[in-house]
Amino acid sequence: MKLLARIATVLILCCGVAVAQRPRQATTTSAARTITIVSEPATTIWIDEIKRGVTDDSGSLRSLKLSNGAHTLRARAVGFKEISIPIPAAQRESLLLRLFRTNDQAELLFQRAETARETARDDAGRQSSADLYRQAIKLRPAFPAAHVGLARVLLDMNDSNNALAEIDAARGARAIYPEASAVEGRIYRETGQTDEAIGAFNRAIREAHGFQPEAHVGIGRVYEDKGQYELAAREFKIAIDQLADTEPIIYQLLGAAYEKSGNNASAVAAYENYLRLSPNGSLAPAVRSIVEQLKSQPPD
Repeated sequence: MKLLARIATVLILCCGVAVAQRPRQATTTSAARTITIVSEPATTIWIDEIKRGVTDDSGSLRSLKLSNGAHTLRARAVGFKEISIPIPAAQRESLLLRLFRTNDQAELLFQRAETARETARDDAGRQSSADLYRQAIKLRPAFPAAHVGLARVLLDMNDSNNALAEIDAARGARAIYPEASAVEGRIYRETGQTDEAIGAFNRAIREAHGFQPEAHVGIGRVYEDKGQYELAAREFKIAIDQLADTEPIIYQLLGAAYEKSGNNASAVAAYENYLRLSPNGSLAPAVRSIVEQLKSQPPD
């Protein structure tokens, strides 16, 4: 379990947040409909600023779960201009996105930087990503997404001071920016500045009007660190609901919280949901082993 927790910590982007001492109201997004996004192949899709997937080789992202009401969709594909459009409350079935090629060098450099950061496996790869972000920012200084991307990669390279400077630059270009606040919280937590991390993550939740699954995961991790496993499980469930059951790693965290609280039946259910969503995931062999062990134990 300790190994799983360490791996999960690496995989979770949100690494810290305030622990609320009063009961937290869940912001739910129970799925009332599904839609299919049709666009260019390898188009990354965000709904309400939460990454929800990438279109396949045919250009489709199928059966995307959405709650009732209107949403905002953002789409990005390499070589194309990024677009942001509303999804009406009445939208059903397929949504066709037409993307247009771009010659904007700042945008193209930013896209290359994002790809380099997401695929980097060592500091050389991270440095390449940082260089691309800086080139994009040189061409377009008021580029908040590029500043946040650079902050993320600098944090991965343990350059926290410059990472914070990039967050300041991002917020200078976009005053209300939940992602920037969340990254700021991560920087502070990883440098041991707990109070500052609490403030930044609470601001991220406030700026996002409560819809901040990464922050809820972070809250859950803090509760878990304090041995408050039932409260941790509650936060992980909120994050799962907000992400419409799409992130398997949170089920692993939920299972671990239930297991540590002695609720083996709920732990097995959570772990099995992880395996349902990610049968070949990096944690799958260990999770299967844990499930077998828990099932073999006599009931309380």
